Amino acid sequence: MKIAARVPLGLNNQFASDNYAGICPEAWKALENVSAGYANSYGDDLHTARACNLLREFFETDCQVFFVFNGTAANSLALASLCQSYHSIICPESAHIETDECGAVEFFSNGTKVLLVPSLEGKIDLAAAEHAITRRTDIHYPKPKVLSIAQPTELGTVYRVDEMKAVGALARKYDMKLHVDGARFANAVASLQVAPKEISWQAGVDVVTFGGTKNGLAVGEAVIFFDARLAREFDYRCKQAGQLASKMRFLSAPWSGMLVDGALLRHAAHANHYARELAAGLSGIAGLEVVYPCQANSVFIRMPESLIEALRQRGWHFYTFIGSGLARFMCSWSTCQADIDALVGDVREMAAATQG
Repeated sequence: MKIAARVPLGLNNQFASDNYAGICPEAWKALENVSAGYANSYGDDLHTARACNLLREFFETDCQVFFVFNGTAANSLALASLCQSYHSIICPESAHIETDECGAVEFFSNGTKVLLVPSLEGKIDLAAAEHAITRRTDIHYPKPKVLSIAQPTELGTVYRVDEMKAVGALARKYDMKLHVDGARFANAVASLQVAPKEISWQAGVDVVTFGGTKNGLAVGEAVIFFDARLAREFDYRCKQAGQLASKMRFLSAPWSGMLVDGALLRHAAHANHYARELAAGLSGIAGLEVVYPCQANSVFIRMPESLIEALRQRGWHFYTFIGSGLARFMCSWSTCQADIDALVGDVREMAAATQG
């Protein structure tokens, strides 16, 4: 049966990525507030100092904070600061630093080797990681130096507090550092309903690359070092890599707007909520399967290729990069119930048509 065509939806009504969403009101207002008048450049301004202090309050510790333009720079420069070129970084096979950074980690670290280990629902297999660490100790093997995980994972699952502590304990056992790719770290905090410190420095994390863009900021990520010694000369790395903003207040002030009254976690909880709503709606349709637990703001659905194509022809935007017949739908701070209802309604209609 032929599916009836419809005018494609605008990109405001999509599920490809939380990067597609606009600037949230709190971040926009913060930008507006600092745009008037003058302020010192390159981060030597009161707005940046305030944002740093609010992040220290958020994590409840005296951490070192740096602002960069994007997640690739945040991850790559943070990892480069933890490694020498003869070291290795051990991460899950699905890690963003392996699949989506275009070799930036290796580039900025002058060749540090990324070693992949298996994962279960996106979470690193600790036994496999320990094997990779201990399988060789001779000088011909790149010395393991960093464990790198994502929180939430690339598959939308979330490490519980005890799981984070287990990863941290493994890193400490072998005198390694623990890096967390926190592009959606706020979503993990909102999902677990714990204090940020419980899944960061209290669990043995050395550095978090904390994402703001995916949660409503226009641009900018924060690199958080919980050990000041590891942040030594990181400002020089940022400058050399073209990541030192001259008008730094426009990267930092939106963080203040998001943190001062809790908007950061409210928006993350909002996105998580609608992901659960979407998962519930889609799981009730015959022929569809929710593949991974919906613990943050993403939903992974296995569906027929014919249905994937039909949805795209109708104007829906989503990714299928995980595997054949597997679609990822992302919710954001701006997702609303009407978006969920429209997608679920179209999927239900077209699934029935394709099955017929």
